Amino acid sequence: MINNALDVDFWKTQLATRSRVQIPDFLQADAAELLRDCLAHQVPWSLAERSDNAAPRTHGREHALEDAAYRDVLDTAYRNARESFQFVYDSYMLGRARKEGWDPDLPVHVVLEFLNSPEFIEFARYLTGDTAINAVNAQATRYRPGQFLTPHDDTHSGEGRRYAYVINLTPRWKAEWGGLLQFLDESGSVIDSFMPRWNALSLFRVPALHHVSLVSPWAGEDRLAITGWFLAR
Repeated sequence: MINNALDVDFWKTQLATRSRVQIPDFLQADAAELLRDCLAHQVPWSLAERSDNAAPRTHGREHALEDAAYRDVLDTAYRNARESFQFVYDSYMLGRARKEGWDPDLPVHVVLEFLNSPEFIEFARYLTGDTAINAVNAQATRYRPGQFLTPHDDTHSGEGRRYAYVINLTPRWKAEWGGLLQFLDESGSVIDSFMPRWNALSLFRVPALHHVSLVSPWAGEDRLAITGWFLAR
């Protein structure tokens, strides 16, 4: 599934130098197209949010929101985002889907198996230089206009997160559409920014302060991706 033409040694050096990297043309072209079509047209999305500062919630498979309720979630999240960690985006949890037997015919299910294959784990260890990596988790994500993820550093004491990754699967994107993966310093200033480029792998060492900027109301596409963490369990 990985593009055979990748110069892995080059990207390994870049990652070691900067602790983050964006690798273009990461997947083989046919695989990227298959996954994009699945995310764009087949995945039964759930809305992930914590608009009222409670524990994260999802709405979709059992409790889809009507338009007015969705607008209320966004408005509450916008207000609270001034002072606290917030997010609103669409999610499909691949690990839970496999465990609970959701939608077995969806092509996106091959991703979790691929990411946890011995070949990919060896690739992840070589690319990062971290030989403790032994698992990868994954979710499909979709950011629509008005959705966002505020600053956080991905620290999770019980999960063993070593590196965070995003495989972007939107064919065309413009910077003015938002949805940028932006890295911040301790003062909150942007020190680097990755646009969600088609078939690019964004990879960074955890912890790293970052956010996904608001997708603009005039965005011409949804921001589609597979995202998760390389783990040492």
